[in-house]
Amino acid sequence: MTVDLKQLRIDRSSDKRPSERKPQRGSRKLLGGAALLVACASGAVFLVTRTPAPQVAVVTVHAEKEAGGSGGEVILNATGYVVPAHKIEVATKVDGRVAWIGVGKGDLANTGQVLVRLESDEYQAKVQEAVGQVNYLKAKLTELRNGSRPQEIAKANADMAEVQSEMENARVTLQRTRQLAEAQVLSRQALDDATAKFNQGEAKFKSFERSYDLARVGPRSEEIDAARGQLEQAEGTLAYARTQLQNTVIRAPVAGTILERNVEPGEFVTTGFVSDNGARGYVVSLADLHQLQVQLDISQSDFSRLVPNQPAVITTDAYPDQKYEGEVEEISPVANRQKATVEVKVKIRNPDDLLRPDMNASVSFHAIATQKQSGKALPVISVPKTALRDLGVFIVVNGKTAYRRVHTGAASADALQITEGLQEGDQLIVNPPAGLKEGQTVKQERRDNP
Repeated sequence: MTVDLKQLRIDRSSDKRPSERKPQRGSRKLLGGAALLVACASGAVFLVTRTPAPQVAVVTVHAEKEAGGSGGEVILNATGYVVPAHKIEVATKVDGRVAWIGVGKGDLANTGQVLVRLESDEYQAKVQEAVGQVNYLKAKLTELRNGSRPQEIAKANADMAEVQSEMENARVTLQRTRQLAEAQVLSRQALDDATAKFNQGEAKFKSFERSYDLARVGPRSEEIDAARGQLEQAEGTLAYARTQLQNTVIRAPVAGTILERNVEPGEFVTTGFVSDNGARGYVVSLADLHQLQVQLDISQSDFSRLVPNQPAVITTDAYPDQKYEGEVEEISPVANRQKATVEVKVKIRNPDDLLRPDMNASVSFHAIATQKQSGKALPVISVPKTALRDLGVFIVVNGKTAYRRVHTGAASADALQITEGLQEGDQLIVNPPAGLKEGQTVKQERRDNP
């Protein structure tokens, strides 16, 4: 190239006229290259001006103030189910057949209200039997405490006197028989018979004498204590029988709404083994619908953001415009190994009649605010997930694209919260094409803000 430039110098020693000079070889090459460059530049400008600008969907960014008075930004969104804080399955304490049931699903029950009655004939008979046993033992104990009556003592004394008289008569007979036997008037057998009769009478007298003494003294203290113990045992059996009879009437332990009616008249209920087609284990289930929670399964990577009493806002699929204030009431100390989640329960502070157990519910957890600006909630910007490219988003400024790096917050199924990098009023490209570059001219397709 340098050689060609040197050859372009004017040869002043030549006397020929310019029109008569012959062009140099190097100058022809230079002029050709310049012409080629001009042509390429013109072609590039033509192509750029002729390539159509890509069409992109654009929405206007709006900052929303979260309701619920949490005073902080939303840090996590999750879905779960509305559940009663305390659900009770009212079971029977005795086995029996249902004779009557007085409530149905959805009915309100007061504390102590009769829900179900069981057949009670068998339990009434056991009570009657226990009452008879108690009465018998009471009479027996009273007899022992009072001791023998005067008539009984007099009879025992008379019986002893009669036996004593018989014994004296046997003694006289024995003495006479012994004398006659020694004189060999009576045989030895007669003497033996008289001796045996006297001994028998003497033993009988001693027995009646002891009976007379016992009649005068009365029963022993040990006998009275034993009778008292038997009476207490019988009274316990009677109390148990009466309790079993009372248990045939099943009452509501707390006030609440009947969620399920599990039995019908004629069905058998039991406290033992329950089969699918056999006896029932409980009669109704009820809960206080003024104490409701939302049960959630939070991913193990997210639950560390939550603490007890953390504020939250609850909405339901059935009533999406109705919002309820809540707070974290329980975080399970045990994780679910199969699901890789941790169970969290959120208390609903202001439940109403619109809420039903097992409803789908969405919960947005708010950061605990350290400052409040005039009592107003902090603004939150939500954008579609499709708008995010790497660590930022594209916006449109004066018809051209601009790339903004952003900081993200909580995410839902199709939305993402932007905590830093976007401002209200920015024109956001919701689904930027793969080859979109910063500074590129685009055609805008307006869409409603999702």
